[in-house]
Amino acid sequence: MGKCLLCGREDNTISSVIGVCVECLRRRPNEALSRAMRVHSEWRSRAKLPLEPLRTGGIQCSFCVNRCVIGEGGYGYCGIVSNSGGRLVLRPGLYSEKLSMHAVVSWYLDPHPTNCVAAPVCPANTGAGYPRWTNTHGVERGMYNLAVFFAGCGLDCLYCQNWEHKTMLTRRETIVSSSRSVEELVEAAMDPSVTCVCFFGGDPTPHAPWVLRAARAIREEARRRGLVKRVCWETNGIANPAIMREMARLSLDTGGIVKIDVKAWTPSVYKALTGVDAAQRVRENVKLVAEMWLEAGKPEPPLLVTSLLLVPGYVDLEEVRGWAEYLASIDPDIPFILLAFHPDHLLRDLPPTSKEHAVKAARIAKEAGLRRVFIGNSWLLGEWYNVD
Repeated sequence: MGKCLLCGREDNTISSVIGVCVECLRRRPNEALSRAMRVHSEWRSRAKLPLEPLRTGGIQCSFCVNRCVIGEGGYGYCGIVSNSGGRLVLRPGLYSEKLSMHAVVSWYLDPHPTNCVAAPVCPANTGAGYPRWTNTHGVERGMYNLAVFFAGCGLDCLYCQNWEHKTMLTRRETIVSSSRSVEELVEAAMDPSVTCVCFFGGDPTPHAPWVLRAARAIREEARRRGLVKRVCWETNGIANPAIMREMARLSLDTGGIVKIDVKAWTPSVYKALTGVDAAQRVRENVKLVAEMWLEAGKPEPPLLVTSLLLVPGYVDLEEVRGWAEYLASIDPDIPFILLAFHPDHLLRDLPPTSKEHAVKAARIAKEAGLRRVFIGNSWLLGEWYNVD
């Protein structure tokens, strides 16, 4: 049972880690955030990562909303981009080559059907886009997604399911062993059993020069060979809009999907959960990708899929309503995936998402006008708490 340190309310959906309830975050944002941000600083200090986005004393990185100004020998909030001799390179300056030459990345084959965020609308699971973007009417059985995982992220989500990728950045030998070239990835992607390549992590944005170069190379080589290789992204949506536009263009060109995890609607709730003030950038990038889809005539599969993790007590029905109304105002056909939460990383004192929470959230999203609303990770749902 957690207790809000500001209003005194007690409930099992109030995290002692965050220290304040969602209502105080919304109504008293300055006070509430001063408490909530402490856990981010303590964790990042232990992980040897910058406590906040850097603002003075070096050269500016423009890959994401953080726009870190990185001093000589230092590195950005993501833990990836470093300043070595006045040039942006991989942390900790292991290479003299350009950022487009190497990435801290690994990949593996994930068989279809897979638990992709976009599973309810993606070609691999549904046949959407047949016959141009898939050879089958239904599930691409016997085929694979090449899942490309990047270390580093511009956010600091308290519930991150892959948080180990941040601690690995302190180990030089791990970075060396995980450094891969674009050519290696392109070769892996040309496996005839691979139909889509999904860049995720962490997040692909800190490796923008490398990942865009790789995605372009995959697109061109697939065209040359006459193969279907959908380029997909699973991202936090805080990228520089120019980078986001190029990601989306590569997906549009190949029948892929841009999957943006929107985190929360209210800026103070967003920052408490992620450590970064990026809610507005996410809204802008969601609209950017959605408008590209609209301008292209809304082809299938949909270019944009949005997801929202239903964090008990924090990503409540008000947060869902905010995002649903915004998406519906752009286009009611934007898919909205409501994901069930499970305790992980620093946010282990909250229960998993209740079934009641997910069902009511889906109803609210549909009432807001969205036509494609789905509940993901439904096996995690239970009778954990009640929702007013």
